[in-house]
Amino acid sequence: MELRQPSSLAELDGASNTVLLAGGTDLVPMLKDGLVEAETLVDVRGVVPRGIRDGKIGAGTTLAELEADPEIPQALREASSLAASPQLRSMGTIGGNLLQATRCWYWRLKYPCFLHGGSTCHARQGAHREHAIFGNERCASAHPSDPAAALLALGTTLHTDRRELPLADLYRLPTEDDRDVTALQPGELILELEVPQPDASTYLKAMDRTRFTFALVGVAAARFGSETRLALAGVAPVPWLLGSPEDLDRATPLPGTAYKVDLARVLVQRALDAVA
Repeated sequence: MELRQPSSLAELDGASNTVLLAGGTDLVPMLKDGLVEAETLVDVRGVVPRGIRDGKIGAGTTLAELEADPEIPQALREASSLAASPQLRSMGTIGGNLLQATRCWYWRLKYPCFLHGGSTCHARQGAHREHAIFGNERCASAHPSDPAAALLALGTTLHTDRRELPLADLYRLPTEDDRDVTALQPGELILELEVPQPDASTYLKAMDRTRFTFALVGVAAARFGSETRLALAGVAPVPWLLGSPEDLDRATPLPGTAYKVDLARVLVQRALDAVA
């Protein structure tokens, strides 16, 4: 395997079977497990912006830097501080965090599931306590990113090396024609995040442990004037924008995930109270 370290965007030539690498906290384990294959790794730390300036966050900024910066909204600081462990937060970048792969054990164990191109979501008939309650008709995996939910509630805009798009448009549910859960083009690189400043925001997270674990349910709330936006983590194959608390009535839990609806109701109300 070849490692390239470009110093400018012009050096990214889109070679075939190339994988982009920044912090590597998610990618490196997947390479070791054979979930990702690459002939060439491209270390993009030299070309991706890092740091926070005027409401814009470089995609190379680490979660540890985000949790400590008073300039960014509280929901994002809280979501970053609750993600993973201090060691992983010091390495993992916000750009990479948005593109995390599912933690579904069937996918991680390389079952021929829907995301791997098969016709079956094995979680629907198997163990699925940590899986989805929304958008789970074809794939019941749950998106693992806490900051993604916070950024979705905040109405974040992404800037890549090719275009500008709302964060909501980065994600999509997998279909028969396209099993990917993101809309990035091959080799497209997230460079910067533009994050509006709300009047108030928060991120709350229910976990099996109090530290260093993925969300059973995460709830981000961001209030802009009289409007409050809600987004959830751990409940769908993608970060899930919740139109209103009543939308929880439309959840489609599996038998083992019905408890997540109750968790979400409690956390949504607490989040709304916190930003009121």
